[in-house]
Amino acid sequence: MINFDEEVKKFSPCLEVSQAEDAIYHNDVKDITDVLEEMYSQINSKKGE
Repeated sequence: MINFDEEVKKFSPCLEVSQAEDAIYHNDVKDITDVLEEMYSQINSKKGE
């Protein structure tokens, strides 16, 4: 019979999953909201000139 607690203790995620998590969480890609905010800021700064 499988001892679930022992198997959980031995578990470690594969390296690819860890690398994928790091890439996803540390990725600083702009989304559409960021792009629109930047465009709005640029338009407003040009109006003030």
